[in-house]
Amino acid sequence: MATDVTDQTLQVLKDHGLRVTPQRHIILSYLASHHNHPSVEMIRVALSRKLPNLGAATIYNTLNTFVDLGIVVELQNGDGSTHYDYFGSPHYHAICTNCGRITDVTFPDFSKVERTLEAKTAELTGYLISGNHMEVYGLCPDCQKKLRVNKENIK
Repeated sequence: MATDVTDQTLQVLKDHGLRVTPQRHIILSYLASHHNHPSVEMIRVALSRKLPNLGAATIYNTLNTFVDLGIVVELQNGDGSTHYDYFGSPHYHAICTNCGRITDVTFPDFSKVERTLEAKTAELTGYLISGNHMEVYGLCPDCQKKLRVNKENIK
C-alpha cells in the first residue's frame, strides 16, 4: 500500500510539472495516506522523524503550491486553524460546528452531481466554472451524544 501511495504521489508531482523534492514528496505522500485533515503543525510533528529539519515555512510554502495547483484543498474547521486534504478522488466534507471534526463524504455518482452543479451554476450566473469545493456543517455523532441533541429536538 505504501508503495502505491509513494508511486501515485510521485506521479502527481511529475504530472503537474513540479520538481520532485524530498519535502514535496513526503508531504504529499503523508496527505494521501492519512485522512486526518492535518494542520501544518500536525504535518510537521508527524514528519519530524523522517525529515527533522522540515520547518513550518517549508510546509506552508509546499501546501500553498499544492493548493494553487488543485492537488490539495484548504479547509477551515471552525476553530480558526487551516487544515489540508489531498484531493485524489472527488469528495466533499462534513464539518462539525462544535468540535471542528472534518469527515470525507463520497457516494456513487458524486462526480455526476458535481458536474450537474457546475453546469447549472454556469447557466445561472454566466461564470466559466473552473472547479468547486463543497462543505456541509452540522454536529458530528459524538457531539450529538455529548450535547444530547438529536433530529427530533433540533427543530
